[in-house]
Amino acid sequence: MNQYHTESMSIDEYFQIRENSDALLEYIDGFVYMSPSPSTEHQRISRKFENKFEDFIEGNPCELFHAPYDIELKDEKVKGIKIVIPDISIICDRSGFTDARYVGVPSLIVEILSPSNQPHDLITKLNLYMNYGVKEYWIVNPMLNAVTVYALNDENMYEQHDMQKSKGEVTSRFFKGFRVDIEDVFKN
Repeated sequence: MNQYHTESMSIDEYFQIRENSDALLEYIDGFVYMSPSPSTEHQRISRKFENKFEDFIEGNPCELFHAPYDIELKDEKVKGIKIVIPDISIICDRSGFTDARYVGVPSLIVEILSPSNQPHDLITKLNLYMNYGVKEYWIVNPMLNAVTVYALNDENMYEQHDMQKSKGEVTSRFFKGFRVDIEDVFKN
């Protein structure tokens, strides 16, 4: 994840840049970050997770959105403006939908790592999602064939709920009964 512009800018300047660019740009407290284009492997993994989550939430009030879809994180307890583009978002509070984006906090977010975005997803976004109260954050690492699931605990801090590498099933705390065989996810 590269910084698109090294100097701070207003949200209006960010939206002007977005109107004239096809790049995936995120806005975090005045700074703009550019996401890499997803690789073929990234797209395959994303599609497999999307299908598994869609099947599980069928008939449920939650809805799945995949990148590129803007999430403007919003919580009265947290200051600043953050607009992120998660790989997968599952939104159960439907009150935040606008024509352009979702404003609020998704219940579950999945990010698929690429070599250039690891620090952003593993540090910046993990802390961001935790501070805003995203109940569950899944980090998928194709370089290691690993999936780590972080869930909010009673102190609203992330704790590792599950982690599997190469084989085994990874589970969700938020969606009781949801499980994914990671061998299926990582095979081509």
